[in-house]
Amino acid sequence: MYSKYLLMDSDKKIGVLFVCMGNICRSPTAEGAFRKVVTDAGLLDRIHIESAGTHAYHVGHPPDHRAQAAANRRGIMLKNIRAKRVRDEDFESFDYILAMDRDNLGELAARAPQEYRDRLHLFLEFAGAGGALEVPDPYYGGPTGFELVLDLVEEASRGLLERIRSGRY
Repeated sequence: MYSKYLLMDSDKKIGVLFVCMGNICRSPTAEGAFRKVVTDAGLLDRIHIESAGTHAYHVGHPPDHRAQAAANRRGIMLKNIRAKRVRDEDFESFDYILAMDRDNLGELAARAPQEYRDRLHLFLEFAGAGGALEVPDPYYGGPTGFELVLDLVEEASRGLLERIRSGRY
């Protein structure tokens, strides 16, 4: 299990899980973007980062090639990520379970035990005031959709790290 007290207790890591439907576009992009922000801050040894899907459509597959190409252009590596489905134990294991949209947040809330529902959030809640709260699914669109996803998740990644560093849960 990870701990929300990342900066106060050096023996514990904080766990962050990014979630979309199939775990091949948005959530692995968020995982890669947040990993880069955390690495650049020198905190990768203190934060455990994963992604998963609410559905098992693509289990074992790498991220969509368009997501990988867009991420690579920004120095974000996704090639080692493989799609997996959210597991029941994830609700206890991760301190932050961050959905890309309201539909997936609803799926998570329906599965999460009551005592862990406070860990569920829309990822873009961390992007700052006034913006969109859902990361749009770029799967059926063109390449600009993957660039938009990156813009959104990079901003939210910076906000999430700031929140973690501040000690606010």
